[in-house]
Amino acid sequence: MRPYETMVIFDTAADDAAVNAALERGLDALRAKGGVVGQVQRWGKRAFAYEVAKKREGYYVVIELTAEPDAVADMQRVFVLADEVIRHKVIRVPDHVAGRRAAVSAAAEEG
Repeated sequence: MRPYETMVIFDTAADDAAVNAALERGLDALRAKGGVVGQVQRWGKRAFAYEVAKKREGYYVVIELTAEPDAVADMQRVFVLADEVIRHKVIRVPDHVAGRRAAVSAAAEEG
């Protein structure tokens, strides 16, 4: 299993229920293949530096996860097909960075 970080940008015109449903469909596809979802950070609405798909702002969600590449591909397929998603990007986190994040999280929970 490899550590990944995914950023998904949703259309701000979509209602919260549609955004949550699209996000859950993607995460369910990941879990179905044995992926583990870590922290899900909802950054909220942010302005773009330039227009994307004729939009000026989007709703950002950052997901930390651990999975095999085929599970990540299934999640990406769901995001590509979702009308609410403007853009998404999956980045494989280097192992030494992922280990450091786990150590920092464990220290924060203890202290």
